[in-house]
Amino acid sequence: MDFNLKKLTSDAGVFFTRAVQFTEEKLGSAEKTELDAHLENLIARADCTKNWTEKIFRQTEVLLQPNPIDHTGARIEEFFYEKLDKKIPSRTTNGELLGQYMLDAAKDFGPGTPYGSTLITVGEYQSRLGGAEREFLQTSAINFLTPLRNFLEGDWRTISKERRLLENRRLDLDICKARVKKAKQAEAKAALWSEEVDKAEQELRVAQTEFDRQAEVTRLLLEGISSTHVNHLRCLHEFVEAQATYYAQCHQYMQELQKELSSANSDTYPNSFASNANPSTSATSPSPVSSATLPGVSPPCLASTSTPGIAREPSGPLKIQDVQQPSTGHRKAKVLYDYDAHDTSELSLLADELITVYTVPGMDPDWLVGERGNQKGKVPVTYLELLS
Repeated sequence: MDFNLKKLTSDAGVFFTRAVQFTEEKLGSAEKTELDAHLENLIARADCTKNWTEKIFRQTEVLLQPNPIDHTGARIEEFFYEKLDKKIPSRTTNGELLGQYMLDAAKDFGPGTPYGSTLITVGEYQSRLGGAEREFLQTSAINFLTPLRNFLEGDWRTISKERRLLENRRLDLDICKARVKKAKQAEAKAALWSEEVDKAEQELRVAQTEFDRQAEVTRLLLEGISSTHVNHLRCLHEFVEAQATYYAQCHQYMQELQKELSSANSDTYPNSFASNANPSTSATSPSPVSSATLPGVSPPCLASTSTPGIAREPSGPLKIQDVQQPSTGHRKAKVLYDYDAHDTSELSLLADELITVYTVPGMDPDWLVGERGNQKGKVPVTYLELLS
C-alpha cells in the first residue's frame, strides 16, 4: 500500500490551519476576504434554486407514488436495473389490479348475471383508467422528475464541490494575508530578515491568483443556473400537459362508463313499475332507470290518499306529463355534464345550463323531475349541482 506520510502530514497541517482561520473569523479576531456582490447574489440564487427544486422533486414523487413503502421499493428496484443496464419493467397500477379483480370475480359470479356483467363493464374501465395512470406516471418521470434529479445529483454536486474549493482558496488567501502582516510587523522590530517578508508576499500572490481563478470557475457555474431554470420551465410545461391529458382521459372514461351502466340498467329492468304487478312484488322490485313512468312511484292502486301536484288517472301507470311542479320544494340546479334522454320520459341536458328540479313522494332518490321552459322530464341527480 502506497502510504505517503509526508503528504498526509502536510494535508493535516493545511486542514488544521484552515480550521484555525475559520474559527478566528467566526470569533471576529481575524479578517475575512469578502466575495464581490455579484458572486454573492449568484450563490444566494443557486441555494434558493437547489432548495426549491429539492422540495418540488420530493413532493412530485409523493404525488406520483403516494405510498412511501412502495416508493422506497421502486427506487431500490430502479437502482438494481440501472446497475444491470436493463430496462425497468412497467408496473401494474392499482386501477389495473382492481379491474383484474373485478373481471376474475365476474367469472365466478357468472358473466350472464346482472352483477357479473356489471363487474365486467366496470372492470374493463378500471383497467383503462389504470393504463392511463401508468402512462401518466411514465411520462412524468421521464419529462419532469428525471431532469430535476439530474440537476440535484449532477450539476448541483459539481457546483457544491467548486464552492467548497473556493472557500478553501479564500481561507488560504486570508492565512497568507495574516502571515504577511505579521512578517512586516516583525521586520519593523528587526525580529525577521527581509527575505521572510518576501517569501510571505510571494505566497500571498500565489494564493490570490488561485483564489481569483477559482472564483471565476465558480461564477461561470453559478451563472448556468439561468439555463437550468429555462430547462426546468420546459419540463414543467410537459408535466402539466401530461397531467391534463391524463385527467381528460379519466373524465372521458367515466362518462362512457356511466352511459354504459345507465343503458345496461335500462335493459335489465325495463318498465318494472309500469306493470300491474301485485303490491308485494312491486314494493320489492328494483327501480327502473329509464321507463315511461316515474321511477319508484307506486301504481295508482296502492295510493291511499291523493298527492297534491299529481293528477292521477283512473287506471294505468302514472305518466311524466301528469306531474305538476309543486308550489314549494322546487330548486334551481346547474347541469354538470351533457345527458341524452333515453326515452320520452327523460329530459336531455346540456352542460352549464340551469333548470328547475323537484321530486315527488316515492320517487327514486337517484332521479328528479326537471323543467326547462315547457319541457319536462326525469333527470339523474349525479349530473346536477343543486344551487338553492
